[in-house]
Amino acid sequence: MEKAESNPLKVFVYGTLKPGEINYERYCQGRVLHAQAAIMIGQLYDLPFGYPAMTVGNSPVYGFLLSFADPAILTHLDQLEDYDPNRPTEQNEYVRVAAEVFDLNHRSLGQAWVYQMDKTLVNKLGGILLPQGRWGSPTGSQAEHRL
Repeated sequence: MEKAESNPLKVFVYGTLKPGEINYERYCQGRVLHAQAAIMIGQLYDLPFGYPAMTVGNSPVYGFLLSFADPAILTHLDQLEDYDPNRPTEQNEYVRVAAEVFDLNHRSLGQAWVYQMDKTLVNKLGGILLPQGRWGSPTGSQAEHRL
């Protein structure tokens, strides 16, 4: 995904990086220019570790579109999500891809980065489909990572 220096970097988040969730303060607080409720198309699963995974699919996944001024944020988010673009795809827990993101009225907001997991890995980890496309941590969740 190409980006001009003057354009903010956009990342769609659907789990622990959402405003109000455990990793928002650690990774995003004070770095986000704008946070907007948004939708991407995929499938959302709850993993037994206190964080979700999004896969390729055809259903709405609800989250937030975060805009950052500093593209270096991707280095920190990649580490959090166990993604290394120099590793073979199957060795990453999540893969960062560019996909179209929509506002809550289904109008396109353009492209944004999103971290997705392969469905095979989701199944291996015991992921449970969230057909409503929404994930929220239980009150007091201490999950330390993941979107």
